Amino acid sequence: MDEAFETRFDRLILLVGRLNYMWTNTESLLIHLIAGLTGANKDVAVIIFLTLNTTRARIDLVERLAKMEGRPPEIRDPILDHTQRLSRLSSIRNKYNHCIYSFDQESGNPKTILMRIADRKTDIKLGREDTVDDKAMKEIEDVVARLSNANKDIWKLITQLGFPV
Repeated sequence: MDEAFETRFDRLILLVGRLNYMWTNTESLLIHLIAGLTGANKDVAVIIFLTLNTTRARIDLVERLAKMEGRPPEIRDPILDHTQRLSRLSSIRNKYNHCIYSFDQESGNPKTILMRIADRKTDIKLGREDTVDDKAMKEIEDVVARLSNANKDIWKLITQLGFPV
């Protein structure tokens, strides 16, 4: 393995690690939203959060709680803005967490191989491959920065609403 190749791989692994850290840290803020919206204490909200084993299920729960009849728009609307923001950011996280990695023999760039089956009308498609070039690395960096901002904004909302911390 040459040095340039190893450097690109190390950069990718570091970025994916940061992406995972920021995602997990930010997704865990849903615990506080669950607690505040249900009137439960934080321990109960943690149990609810951990019982739901997908990000989509957790976001769905928070959105449904926020949309309940009688929920004031000043509580509902900012919560929905943040859950929709998280949903948009989840696609990049999912891409890099639900793949395996290989390397392009010519460029040395890492490649992702999606670990999904795409059902078509008459056939299936396996393992879509995408090159992780400088543009893709920049996209990961951008999502990490956007997650960091979302994290700060959600904490601010939790505090403003007086939800359990």
